[in-house]
Amino acid sequence: MERTSKEKVLKKVRKALIDQSPELFPGLDFTKNIYNLPDDSDQGLDIAFAAQFTANDGKFIFCEDATAFVSAFAAIAKENNWKNIHTLEPTVQALLKKVGIAYTSLDSEMEQMDAGITYCEFLIARSGSIMLSSRQVSGRRMAAYPPAHIVIGYANQLVMHVQEALNGVKKRYASLPSLITTITGPSRTADIEKTLILGAHGPKELYVFLLDKDISE
Repeated sequence: MERTSKEKVLKKVRKALIDQSPELFPGLDFTKNIYNLPDDSDQGLDIAFAAQFTANDGKFIFCEDATAFVSAFAAIAKENNWKNIHTLEPTVQALLKKVGIAYTSLDSEMEQMDAGITYCEFLIARSGSIMLSSRQVSGRRMAAYPPAHIVIGYANQLVMHVQEALNGVKKRYASLPSLITTITGPSRTADIEKTLILGAHGPKELYVFLLDKDISE
């Protein structure tokens, strides 16, 4: 009786498990890090993050406190003629209101926004990536809707590896968020005639403002 295709495949799998090929590279260390990591004695996580982030076309601004952030953000907003600034973060709203920078938080105006401001979960130095989750006040949409995405991060959110960031998210929430994602630079694609296009599937510009002090202080 002729065997079915499934039985034939399973027979080959069993045979492969029994007659295993000799190890081609004995003694290979699969736990060793294959990436070139910055030397902590020479530079901190902030410098390592900034180097990788800007290499991926991100725009990095270091600010010591809320005053420095407002000054830098206002200058960039004026330079780019951002009229519709959107944020759902209460502390950011309070700061912008305090210094007289107009903003909106209405869902109906999200599609017309020029720039959106959010916080982040972590900043990953090795790849220059930003980790976001659906448990943040800004939710899922603010990472995809605004033409310019402004992320506020703090020095204590800097980690070297994505695994450290994931561990931090696990500790922060009783249950994991339904969405955990990382962003590395502005949205881009080269699918059409191999021409690089920025902003194809999300923000065309990505800014990170790294602060030492909480803006609510």
